[in-house]
Amino acid sequence: MLSTKALIGASFVAAASAGSLKDIKHVVLFMQENRGFDHYFGTMPGVRGFADPNVQVNSDGRSTFQQPVTSKQSTAVNQLTPWYFNYLGGDWFDATRCTSGGGYSWQAMHESYNNGLSNQWVAGNSPYSLGYFKRQDIPTHFDVADGWTVADMYQEAILAATDPNRIIWMTGTVNNPGTPSNPDGQGDMMLDNSATPGCEAPHLNCFPMQWKSYAEYLQEAGVSWQVYQDPDNFEDNMLAYFQQYQDASNDTNNPLTKYGNSYIGLDKFYEDAKSGNLPLVSWIIGPGELTEHQPYLPSDGAWLYNQIIDAITSGASAKDTALFISYDEVGGYMDHVVPFHAPSGTAGEWMDDPYNISGYTPVGPGYRVPFMIVSPWTRGGNVFTEPADHNSQIMFVEEWLEAQGYTNVRSNEVPPWRRAHMSNLLNAFDFDHPDYSIPTVASAPAPLTTPGPEPSDGPIGALSGNYVGAAKCAADHPTAHPPVPYNQANANQNMTLATEEGFKPVRGALTEGRYLTFEFAGFGLANNHGRIGFSRASSTHNDIRQRWVLHQQGDADSNVFTISSALDGSYISNKLALSSNKGSAQQFTITYLGNGNGYTAQFGGQSLTMGANQQLSASRRRPSRGFDVYSVTYHS
Repeated sequence: MLSTKALIGASFVAAASAGSLKDIKHVVLFMQENRGFDHYFGTMPGVRGFADPNVQVNSDGRSTFQQPVTSKQSTAVNQLTPWYFNYLGGDWFDATRCTSGGGYSWQAMHESYNNGLSNQWVAGNSPYSLGYFKRQDIPTHFDVADGWTVADMYQEAILAATDPNRIIWMTGTVNNPGTPSNPDGQGDMMLDNSATPGCEAPHLNCFPMQWKSYAEYLQEAGVSWQVYQDPDNFEDNMLAYFQQYQDASNDTNNPLTKYGNSYIGLDKFYEDAKSGNLPLVSWIIGPGELTEHQPYLPSDGAWLYNQIIDAITSGASAKDTALFISYDEVGGYMDHVVPFHAPSGTAGEWMDDPYNISGYTPVGPGYRVPFMIVSPWTRGGNVFTEPADHNSQIMFVEEWLEAQGYTNVRSNEVPPWRRAHMSNLLNAFDFDHPDYSIPTVASAPAPLTTPGPEPSDGPIGALSGNYVGAAKCAADHPTAHPPVPYNQANANQNMTLATEEGFKPVRGALTEGRYLTFEFAGFGLANNHGRIGFSRASSTHNDIRQRWVLHQQGDADSNVFTISSALDGSYISNKLALSSNKGSAQQFTITYLGNGNGYTAQFGGQSLTMGANQQLSASRRRPSRGFDVYSVTYHS
């Protein structure tokens, strides 16, 4: 409930401070389906994509880009690397719009994960798991990522399919043993797609579910909220899968029905966004054929992007709305970054595989999925680098509502390890420097439709409606799967050359996986022929002498790193010189200052800085302004 004290003080705080979290007045949460980060954005410059300098290399000498193949799959090569779906050109540009990847169930995902080796995407899943698109195939998606902020360490919340990931998105948990809502394991959990009454096995995949959703916290706190959906919602509104929402379904005035399980339509969202009448928190559940779930077309999902973004950015609340665009799970598409998860034995994060395939195994987080934030505070083509998952969206809303003065808005269902190690997304925003301009975003063609009655609104919605783009694609192209390139050129390719060249400004706590520049006052930290110092930076940030690689010391959310030069592999040593001896590398604590203030790099109580004559020096005075950091992707 919003406190009287908060209401009285809010105007004074806002007037006395620069920009803040309070400047956001509406949060919109929009989730699409079944696409992986590498599958969509592996070729994007400035992100942790195909040019990853820290890619995991397993004991057999193969990186996670180099997936083993079986002799039944090919006798020409023994490994397959990510391959462009449209490498043959011609009609394939149209046909692959309705293609598909591999399996994405709990079983398929854990088999691909293979106890952290992440090397069974082809042999244990499908060679089509490695297929990817480029900018020319999904221009709208690239434009949104380049216009605002894309996160390249945002993970699906569980190594499983759609329903459990969306359940976490809307409730914070799947109620597996050891979680706050099921500490003794005697409660019922949901690990797969299931809407069949009862349980698949004792406590496994039990429908309907009964723990508390995050929307119920909002309702109790007096926070306005709404799920916007058409009857054709692909049965993706997970609130309808819960007992309390089903019990309320016959009462149209019950808030759980009125706001959480009614079919007011996406047109109502567009109307509310344009008129400035959005609630504080909105969830958008798109029509099935527009979700991008294979074989549905990415271009149809892009059209839905256009409608939602245009309604917000042209609406009365354009200057105070934040839109979060995410994907529920990877959809059977490989991602090369091995999931960051809790240590073995962490309560609520590991369990014995109920399907008896993977033994004692992590529940999640899983592989990376596309994630973007559209708002005035995230403009500029940034990359956000903090580990995050679907719980992060709940945690952001919690922080934001508390900044607005609301209380009792923290979910008890979010597991403790996720709270401690997944980002709350605040560092993706620069509240001191909003940018109200609107970037150019490619317009996608309107989806094909067929005349006919709209689907009825069943208990959990409908799986399909009147959109027929995928059906036409399938009719036009009897096969949407191009031949797998089992050849030496693919098997031995340099994945860096598959990427575009360019850069992105970095936001958030740093992680591995990118080439970075550290710049201050127009100069970049440089390896000047074996001597470390600074040299003049360029607007393209493309000087290889200024390119550095971070090596994380500890978990993926540690802020302690050693730093090596991309030019020759030498490390910044404990004497602030360059050394080929990895053992002499200095460990630096790198801290993000937020709101456009850059990064500090500290060691032994000192901070790196640019000294006289552009030399690298150290100071015991903590700088108020740090280095600007850019993530860069260049072929040489």
